[in-house]
Amino acid sequence: MEEKKIVVMGKEMTYTPCTTYEDLAKKCAGTVKGPVMLARQENRLRELSRRICGEEEITFYGIDNEEGLRVYRRGVLFLMVKAVRDLFGEDSLVVVEHSLQKNLYCEIRRPEMKLTEELLRKLEGKMREYVALDLPIYKRTMRKEEARAIARKQGMLDKAELFRYRRASNVNLYELDGYFDYFYGYMPPSTGYTKVFHLMAYENGFLIRFPDPKNPEVLREFSDPKKISAVFLEQMKWCQLMGVNNVAELNLAISQDKFGDLIRINEALHEKKVAEIADMIHKRMDQVRVVLIAGPSSSGKTSFANRLCIQLKVLGVKPHKISLDDYFVERDKTPVDENGKKNYEHIQALDLPLLNDDLKKMIAGECVELPTYNFITGKREYNGNRIQMASGEILVLEGIHGLNDMLTSEIPAEQKFKIFISAMTQLNVDDHNRISTSDSRLIRRMVRDHQFRGRDAATTIAQWDDVTEGEAENIFPYQENADVVFNSATIYELSVLKQYAEPQLFRIREDQPEYITAKRLIKFLGYFLAAPGLEIPNNSLIKEFIGGSCFKV
Repeated sequence: MEEKKIVVMGKEMTYTPCTTYEDLAKKCAGTVKGPVMLARQENRLRELSRRICGEEEITFYGIDNEEGLRVYRRGVLFLMVKAVRDLFGEDSLVVVEHSLQKNLYCEIRRPEMKLTEELLRKLEGKMREYVALDLPIYKRTMRKEEARAIARKQGMLDKAELFRYRRASNVNLYELDGYFDYFYGYMPPSTGYTKVFHLMAYENGFLIRFPDPKNPEVLREFSDPKKISAVFLEQMKWCQLMGVNNVAELNLAISQDKFGDLIRINEALHEKKVAEIADMIHKRMDQVRVVLIAGPSSSGKTSFANRLCIQLKVLGVKPHKISLDDYFVERDKTPVDENGKKNYEHIQALDLPLLNDDLKKMIAGECVELPTYNFITGKREYNGNRIQMASGEILVLEGIHGLNDMLTSEIPAEQKFKIFISAMTQLNVDDHNRISTSDSRLIRRMVRDHQFRGRDAATTIAQWDDVTEGEAENIFPYQENADVVFNSATIYELSVLKQYAEPQLFRIREDQPEYITAKRLIKFLGYFLAAPGLEIPNNSLIKEFIGGSCFKV
């Protein structure tokens, strides 16, 4: 066969028409962290098992890349599901519930079986057998009805129902040693690629722990996020209450004209939770003077703060909202990152001495004139906005650093009430494919940015890595410091957001760097039936993103 030349990871190599990406990846060992998991060529992702197509330069991704890490996690998950069936019977139902510190929390639904440490070690041992055998993982493309029949035969009714709403006529299933499963995303070519993992007993199930992307030979560190875990467990109960645990059940509710009821139940649960938080604050009014609200981008902080203020007023508490943005240091004093770029998300981008001084004065009952930050000039101004607190009044601050004690270091701990808010969806695509909370927030942000900030989807996607890196540094390490956690996810929102997000995503061209993410999100949104948001109340958190909110956002 005639050999051709191609550039791979910056080096020229030769290949023949039957060469796979995996063949070339083996020649590039050590160029990425951990095993090569995925190829990128012509602004498209390619599974390693595919033959090389095109003459464009090839880049390989390891687990230090988010796309490569997704493939690794998916491969380990496939091993686990296969091992459960082989050990405990084909009628054993294993469900991936949610992600916890980048680990997957799973449960095995078999009434007569209690998952002991002994059984967990046996399960992990079976998975390692598969790794040692380096079994091939095949992608099988088939007609939708054939895929539904296989899913039903294997007891995966959730997948059979999911395919019912699929518009494409074909479905890709993955096969491992005679077992078929469906996964949203790419797979490694064989089981030998996924050597580093650990099963750890947790709550009513177990966690699949994965390697550290920065050091692929060791597991990522884990500290038990008990408050976050409790919220996920609460959300599981909410899903059961509404009878919607996966996308197929959501689609069924829409097709049976039950979507309005779903909205009303979800919004009632949210309002009940906000009222409970207000009650907690009210019971501590003899001490608490400052409420701090923090959460990642597009978690609905602004609407939540407004709803909380209303509930506080119902209890006879007068809240004063303060924007931390008004305490930015003057622009020329903003700290810079390692690349010399101004870092507005760094805690030192705020004038902490001024903030703490103003807070202490207000708590003491003094009249304080608050600053207003002029984002055009990059300077603070004073325009006569004064606050003087009296008995039965409280300060409400919303911002990314709210849970970091450095922000309010001069305020006694007993005078602060901290709230962490995030969109931690419990709804999953099916039993083995979870919905990423980061993707849900990205879709929220894309819709809001287009609706209210004049930004296209490509711009939002391009900025997303910087946003999530800032969250990992400034928000998530402090989430367990919260007095209470509020989950702003709604079970219905993606069916509504779909009709706003899809046109924006389809505008991203194939030659744009953001196309890979856009393509993934388009496929993801394709699982959902679209539904109108006409019955969403105007105080809903979701209105902050699609418009029509009764609050100033």
